[in-house]
Amino acid sequence: MRFDLQKNAAETNEPDKPSRKKPIFPVIDPLRNYLKHHGREVKQPVSYNDLLHITYSVPLKDKNGKDTLWETVSYDMKHWDFIREGLVKMYAILKTEGDLTFTKHLDVARIDYCSFANSNPFRIRIVNKFNDNYDHYYIKLADASRIYGLELEHLLSPNRITYLTCNNTLVEEHIPGIPGDVFIKQYLDEPQTNRIRFAKEFVKFNERCFVRLLGDMRSYNFVVDITPDIEDFQYRIRAIDFDQQSYEGRKNLYLPQFFKENYPFVDLCVRYLNRDSIEQYQTEERTMMAFRVASSRFRLMELLNIMSKDKISTPEKLVQLRSGLASHFHAGIFNKCNSMGQLVKRQLKQTLQKNLSLIQKNLGKFED
Repeated sequence: MRFDLQKNAAETNEPDKPSRKKPIFPVIDPLRNYLKHHGREVKQPVSYNDLLHITYSVPLKDKNGKDTLWETVSYDMKHWDFIREGLVKMYAILKTEGDLTFTKHLDVARIDYCSFANSNPFRIRIVNKFNDNYDHYYIKLADASRIYGLELEHLLSPNRITYLTCNNTLVEEHIPGIPGDVFIKQYLDEPQTNRIRFAKEFVKFNERCFVRLLGDMRSYNFVVDITPDIEDFQYRIRAIDFDQQSYEGRKNLYLPQFFKENYPFVDLCVRYLNRDSIEQYQTEERTMMAFRVASSRFRLMELLNIMSKDKISTPEKLVQLRSGLASHFHAGIFNKCNSMGQLVKRQLKQTLQKNLSLIQKNLGKFED
């Protein structure tokens, strides 16, 4: 895909908003069995429903007094004892595979709730009573779309993801980093920011999202991880919202470069990178994804086969997306796909086929 031919919505005045409220899709039995087989389905001491018994809440504001769209919630004292103990145990399950040795000096400092997001998440702040260091994790409604998105991120991106499920409860680790919208406001124009290296990373992130059909990567749905390197910094962009995994019908909604909120990043790429450099970085990312596909091919195909039989979007969006991809690649085979899962499988083959062919002899064939 030519990066320079895909215009940002700020330039074309196209609508760039995804569906206002995506429905929660249930976890079907084959997906549940997959999660059990790979150690993702674990019995939890507290469920999402347990956290809904809120006594009252107050709006949570940031250090500048601005509304964060989160509320800090409180519970009846009898219920709080149960919640508090369970959340500390859950943190141990997430971080140390259930080793409770260290929980005696851990406590729940705060619980925040967000009604704005699709998954209506609870954010749990765990504090070390010895040194006041804190960490976060999230409890959400288990949504099949999000689970597929998390698992594809784990298998196809350079990032490993820790999450657990139990019935209708999804527990996720906190992904640290600077929110993309904050990075634009506070870091992008700073003298120490290496704009060329960041532009390179945005091109790679854009490619990753399109190849695996992860949508709605507006600036506040990903974070920037900055790592000091020899004489400078390296950047990694990490998705933090996976609700829009292959749900939308419009092809452009799977391209981070399309969203108006990301225009400063797109402008950076256009100003600092030429076409050859952009194509080089896209090829590098596809090559690395091809290696990940090959190395996890059995688990990936197991997941995609389950996903292919699952309903995680509407028939109208499926028809729209397969038509858009068929037109974009001039490949009518997309029109034979009867589910979003089949479209993801076809998209991976379409975009990574050339790269996969170079490693098939050593790592096996990527089969249907």
